[in-house]
Amino acid sequence: MQIVKAYKFYAAHRNQDLCDKCWNLHGHRYGVEVTFNVVRKDPDQDAVTTLFGDFDAKIEPFLKNHYDHSLLLDRNDPLVKYLEAFQDEVDQSFKIKWFDRPTSVENLCLMLFGEFQDLGFDVEKIEVKETDSSTVAYTKDDYREESGVLNIDREDA
Repeated sequence: MQIVKAYKFYAAHRNQDLCDKCWNLHGHRYGVEVTFNVVRKDPDQDAVTTLFGDFDAKIEPFLKNHYDHSLLLDRNDPLVKYLEAFQDEVDQSFKIKWFDRPTSVENLCLMLFGEFQDLGFDVEKIEVKETDSSTVAYTKDDYREESGVLNIDREDA
């Protein structure tokens, strides 16, 4: 059985690898739809009951703490040294979610898939909507393949 839940968060980013409008620092309202595999806890029972709040209790605070109203930033972005200097100068810190690769929606999708798995969920598919007309989907098979190619060290990959 599968349960699908939808979440959202707001974040800024830029993709320094692109020579178009996405090179500029800009923001999105990201929509995240997650398909979870759910196993019947007691196979002898006829009724199946799942508390949807169990998903929300972990996913919503995670997104709020790590992604919502943050700056998604590749550690290799040349902008990093200027942001760090500015933060030192004003003695304040931006909320930054660090990436080890460009902050494309594809890489965001891959990252979220792994993080949700790490929260203890059996994720079958994740879709991340960056704009009204652009969505990236990763399945469990895609994630396993990408994790191997990118040498992501995850037990579940």
